[in-house]
Amino acid sequence: MAAEIAEEFTTNGEPNRTLPVDWNIKPTQDIYIIKSHERNLEVVSWGLIAPWSKDGEAALRSQSQAINARSETVFEKPTFRNAFHKKRCLIPASGYYEWATEFGELKSKQPVYISRQDSHLLAFAGIFDTWRSPEGVERRSAAILTCDAVGKLAKVHNRMPVFLPRDLWDSWLDPDLIESKPLIELVNSREDDSALQFWPVRPLVNSIKNHGAKLIEPLETGDPETLF
Repeated sequence: MAAEIAEEFTTNGEPNRTLPVDWNIKPTQDIYIIKSHERNLEVVSWGLIAPWSKDGEAALRSQSQAINARSETVFEKPTFRNAFHKKRCLIPASGYYEWATEFGELKSKQPVYISRQDSHLLAFAGIFDTWRSPEGVERRSAAILTCDAVGKLAKVHNRMPVFLPRDLWDSWLDPDLIESKPLIELVNSREDDSALQFWPVRPLVNSIKNHGAKLIEPLETGDPETLF
């Protein structure tokens, strides 16, 4: 996966460590991010640790509740605002899951796998930060920006990640860009859903014990467990 990310995003150097391919990443688990103009590839944990966390237990608890940051309020929320202005990143993924709610034709809570039609990696707009424990141990963590779902994805769920087009990557990673207005304009210039595809999958993904490519296999046509 690291080699695929390096090729897709023209990253610089090797990551601080490599991660195994995983089809069922859970909050607080390690993920890759791409940061800075140099496009350095690093490993952090998923879910932004609140800067005021007093110990490891509090840090873990806070990040499990902050895997996503709403793009409409990220610039003002205490947990996210410093990272939004000063520590932005790209979060690569081959795809992600969403659970159908009351929107559209899918039954409620039906797991759905979403990816690009052209097999390229997705580029989520992300933010990251570094938290230091009382013992002096540093932990980096990151969150994904989300926005209102548009187009066909609105039939699945009312929210979606902020997908950044390639021509905005450098601007998003620019550490000198710190003002809210141009940053919000970047977020609002996000990609729509036209390059995406999705299909319902079996509920295996609902358990973090399950892994492997079988998790993204489409449900059989006519399966009574889906209205898709």
